[in-house]
Amino acid sequence: MSDKPRCLIRGSINVDEYFNVKDIARPGETISSHGLTKRPGGKGANQSVAVAKAGGHADFVGAVGGDGYWTLEHLKEQGVDISGSERVSELTGRALIQVADDGENSIILYKGANYAILPKKPIHANTTLLLLQNEIPLSESLYYLAEASSQGIVTIFNPSPMPNDEELRSFPWHQLTWLIVNEGEANDMYKVLTSRSDSANKEVIDVSKTPYANVLAYPVALRLSSQMPKTNVVCTLGGSGVLTLLPTLRDAAGLPEPIFLPAAKMENGVVDTTGAGDCFTGYMAAGLMELQHQKGSNSLTHEDVLNVMKRCVQASGLCVERAGAMSSIPLGAEVDASLE
Repeated sequence: MSDKPRCLIRGSINVDEYFNVKDIARPGETISSHGLTKRPGGKGANQSVAVAKAGGHADFVGAVGGDGYWTLEHLKEQGVDISGSERVSELTGRALIQVADDGENSIILYKGANYAILPKKPIHANTTLLLLQNEIPLSESLYYLAEASSQGIVTIFNPSPMPNDEELRSFPWHQLTWLIVNEGEANDMYKVLTSRSDSANKEVIDVSKTPYANVLAYPVALRLSSQMPKTNVVCTLGGSGVLTLLPTLRDAAGLPEPIFLPAAKMENGVVDTTGAGDCFTGYMAAGLMELQHQKGSNSLTHEDVLNVMKRCVQASGLCVERAGAMSSIPLGAEVDASLE
């Protein structure tokens, strides 16, 4: 049996229906689409494919109805292990996606089979990383998070769509190794997590003399990090890049070690941003797994994380130059060649 590390993804899988439009429809507006395509998707499925394309072993656990078994077969063709997934009586989840000519998108989700409660199975002995999103019942994610944390498995949570206020307040952040959010989500989460605290307990952070004082998201990410001191916070900034805070490492000011990378330079311009976040997250999971495998521990240096993030940013840059979500995720060889 191979001792290659494995990534367990407990997440969603959808049938994605893409409507190509000039501009995203406004409330009350009826518009015409100039293109329609149907593809497999869902954040869990997309991130599984990204892990596999980045060179990692991806074990996807999710559910489809009889109308969507072809989506699981597609994952298998992309190198994802689907043996832990189930076919259930509900219809397969759906995503209705408007893609504007400038690359922006708007998404409506139908939960469907993604909200089926699946039989609990033991985590594979070679699993070193758990990857979670928020398109399945939170109770399912919390079960796997507790199991993985108790076994010393690295955990990543990409809370999209965002949990409600009570779910955020009660979330066991101490069990989470990595949190991936965008700047707006980071700010919203901080407000929720401190909304019932005395204002005197809220972290006041002076970033004026830090190396990244000019990065607008830096104080936002720092404030959020103060509410989960054991969790590494990754704040994606779209076209501005990515900011990572490592609480186990401290900078000269005694604050969590920051790593900032600008967005990748693109040759062909933005075509579709739909899959960029999932591409980034999957590449990050694969990169962290490979580091753990090489080093034999979960202890990471600034340089370790910087190198992982460089590959993630480059992969996301290639991703947005192509149409689609899952189909736009580049192979690891493409990413590595573009970094040379």
